[in-house]
Amino acid sequence: MSDYDRRKFLKFGAALPLALQALNLRASTTASVRTPPKRIIFICNSLGFYEPNFFPARRGDLDTSPYLRELEVREKMTVFQNLFHPGMDTSNHDSEKSFLTGAPSPEATNFTNTISLDQVFAREMGGGTRFPFLSFSIYDRGWGCSWNSRGVAIPPMHDERRIFDRLFGEEDLSSKRRQIGNDQHVVRCLYRDMEQLQKQAEDRSKIESYRAVIAELEAKLRHEEFWLETRKPEVPDTLSVDQEFAFSTKVRNLFELAKLAFQTDSTRVITISLDWIYGAISVPGATGGWHTLSHHGGRADVIQKLSRVEKDIVGHLNEFLSALDMVEEEGGTLLDHTTVVVGSNFGDASNHTHNNLPTMIAGGGFRHEGHSVLEQPTPLCNLYLELLHRHGIDAAGFGSSEGELGLLKG
Repeated sequence: MSDYDRRKFLKFGAALPLALQALNLRASTTASVRTPPKRIIFICNSLGFYEPNFFPARRGDLDTSPYLRELEVREKMTVFQNLFHPGMDTSNHDSEKSFLTGAPSPEATNFTNTISLDQVFAREMGGGTRFPFLSFSIYDRGWGCSWNSRGVAIPPMHDERRIFDRLFGEEDLSSKRRQIGNDQHVVRCLYRDMEQLQKQAEDRSKIESYRAVIAELEAKLRHEEFWLETRKPEVPDTLSVDQEFAFSTKVRNLFELAKLAFQTDSTRVITISLDWIYGAISVPGATGGWHTLSHHGGRADVIQKLSRVEKDIVGHLNEFLSALDMVEEEGGTLLDHTTVVVGSNFGDASNHTHNNLPTMIAGGGFRHEGHSVLEQPTPLCNLYLELLHRHGIDAAGFGSSEGELGLLKG
């Protein structure tokens, strides 16, 4: 294998998810699960929410929030106030990279990220499904909120039609087998390269990097072979093709895909990055650059347009949560067995601040309080650590966590 090919495949391997758990049983895609599995979804609104419209004006009363009162499942959600990520004072939009990691100073030229929270969940909860995790985004930037154990970005999927086909479309099994065979050849080449490096007494860290990439590739191949002969679920195509408001349609479709993926037990871990690019978007009642609108500077006319964009997103979130709550399962609904985490890397996008991050958890079977105001600024990673523990995942800490606060009841 040439040096170029070796670098290419090392880069490819580095972008893979964590090594998957060994599978014991082939999960049925048609039979109902007697004990519903736990699922989790992370949703990052990368330009935040206009704070006066998001947080309740009166403590504990979600109906005093212009956005949250639109949500029909308010009895199954809690909004947390006064959470932040330490070390983000100068990180600007780069802070999105640390939304699910808590790694400080993402704007630094020598920044190396850490594993994202969704990948820890994927490692522990994803082994029994065709897709250990799914990551979606609005645009194709090559990175989103998911990062592997070596801090390398895992590119999200952004084309709704391709996502639907990957989840539910028919596959060319002959082509898939050839691809698996090619990947197995790559693994053998990497083994030979690693043996050469060992003979040459190369840098130990480089050898360990090879070893980690090979392990992940082998796990990925075992997983793909395992699911190769299992038919995908058959579901109706419910994606919207309305292009009058393309941004709004995209948000709606990504939520719909997430619902279908959970409902068919195609995955149990999903991350959605509602990211932005420069340029105009259009939603019912407003047209403009989302980024430009987020820098409203307190101007009422700009805030009005920004609120239209954010209210449109909240409207799609409401449809998603309500749809999950309408799917009945043993002992509750799909929402009761799905923890929905909604948040942002920005507290105030207009001034690029990272304190008082808008954070909401819905579903998951918790006893929700509606509105939880922390008495002092608290690392968001404290809540992340608690999420791990409440899902049966043993962890001494995560990111900048300082310990549990008992925020999740029930």
